[in-house]
This record gives sequence, structure tokens and C-alpha cells, in this order.
Amino acid sequence: MEIGIGRYGEYIESASTKGIVISLIASGDSTEIIHHKLEAGSRWYIAPEEGWLALEYAHILTGQLVWQRKDGDVVLGPGDSITAYMITEMAMFIAMAETEFLYIVSRPYFHNYSGSIQKLFDFAVKIEEKDGYTSDHCDRIKRLSLLVGEKMGLSSYELYLLNLAGFLHDIGKTQIPEHILNKPSPLTDEEYEQMKLHTTYGRQLLHDTGMPDLRIVGEVVEQHHERYDGKGYPNGLKGDQISKLAAIISIVDSYDAMTTDRVYQKGRPQEEALQEIERCSGTMYDPDMVKVFLSVKDQLA
Repeated sequence: MEIGIGRYGEYIESASTKGIVISLIASGDSTEIIHHKLEAGSRWYIAPEEGWLALEYAHILTGQLVWQRKDGDVVLGPGDSITAYMITEMAMFIAMAETEFLYIVSRPYFHNYSGSIQKLFDFAVKIEEKDGYTSDHCDRIKRLSLLVGEKMGLSSYELYLLNLAGFLHDIGKTQIPEHILNKPSPLTDEEYEQMKLHTTYGRQLLHDTGMPDLRIVGEVVEQHHERYDGKGYPNGLKGDQISKLAAIISIVDSYDAMTTDRVYQKGRPQEEALQEIERCSGTMYDPDMVKVFLSVKDQLA
């Protein structure tokens, strides 16, 4: 018999991205114990996977997780646990406070999981390195997009994709020259054409990860500057041709751009920005999405 001895806080490996740290505590006989630490407001997902037969178990150590279910939310606190085997649909959990829990799975999983986390972390670093506005902007777009998506009653999987797409929607700007990205005066026609390429660059970057979910997110990212009337870019999509996730991000992105101070313009008052969103309903934006967005205006701050 071999016995391993360790101390709390000693891990075999760790990986992190915005809002979440995962650490492999123990591994053997195809079973892994992974410690999770989530910041307040962060989300954690358990998703079905073809051929996945593992038993999954999570035990809450500290904080509070809310399991969002179709039949009503379930609040999990210290001492509570959940068990899953051969799950058929995605489950989403939101940390209502800083939360720690142990996740035990009966097949090797950490390296695949941490690889995904590391890719997202690398993207987050790229966004932050580009400029502070872009990083803060992406966090706000993620938060506000989820607010709209939850109001619409999107599925857990759709909210998972929206969470990723909201944060990564401008990842393509890491490929745009800084003299264009941060120019304090209006762009020339040639510079504007270069700027518009960030949507396609974003799709390419996410597609190249090889991760199925990020490839789907890449399609959303490429469409977030399409317009309901077909006059957007890069492909002139219109109406229902545009992903509903991209349509949500389009509205939220415009609202945030209008209400935030930039090097070339002062942010507008919230009410003025909301009036502009409503005025462009049916041309720039999906009118049904606009109605939902306006219904949550008191939560936009």
C-alpha cells in the first residue's frame, strides 16, 4: 500500500483564467481530485460529452454556488454536494461569493480541462496587454450579454457560449496595429477597412485552437458587427441569418461603446445611449433583442 501525504494548498498542478483557479490535488487509478476556486460572479459548467462514462462528484467547501435549473435555482453551500453520471445536458453554476469546492472525476480529465483554461488565460492576457480599455470593455460585454441572455431564457449551453463570446468578442483586435486601434482622431477609409478585419481575425484565432466550443464561439465573434438590415460586416448577414448570441453582443457592445469614455470621445449619458439603441431597432439591431435589452436597463450599471 502506498500512502501520499500532503498539506492543504499543495497541488500537483494548477491552471487559472479570469475568475477561476483549478488545481490537481491527487491522481491515481484513473481518478482525479481537482480543487476549484471561483471568484464571486464566475460560472462553472458540467457539460455532456460523447463517450463520457465517468462519475462526477463536487463537494462545496466554502462560499455558495447557485445551480440554475429549468425548474428553479438550487443553492449549494458548504457541506452540500452533487453527483452526476452520463449527464445529457449542460449544467451551469454561478458563484454568489468566493467559492471553493472539490471536484472528483473517475477518469483522467485535468490536463484536457487545464489546457482549455490555459488557452482562455492566454487570450485574456493578450486582451489585457493590448490596452486597459479593451480588457475592461470585454469584461463588461460578457456581464451585460449574460444579463440579456438570462432574461431571454437561453439554455445553459447557450449561456456558456455567450459567456465566452462576450469576453472574447474583440480578441481579433490583438492583430490590429496599435496606431489604428488607439488613434485619437477619425480613421481613414483604409484604416477603417483594417479595423473591420478584427472580426475575421477573431474567428480565425478561435478556430485555430482546435477546441470545438471555441470554434462555435468564433462564428459568433465574427458576426458581432453584422446588422439586422444586412449592412454590417464582414459578410452582410441580415435578420435570422445572424446568430442570436452575436445579435445580443452587437447591442451590448454598442451600448458600452457609447457610454464609455474613449481617447476620441466622451461617453454619453445612459438614457441617451438607450434612446439611440431604440432608434436603431429594426435597422442595426434585432427588434426582439432590443426589447429584452431595454427591459433590463435598470441593471446595466
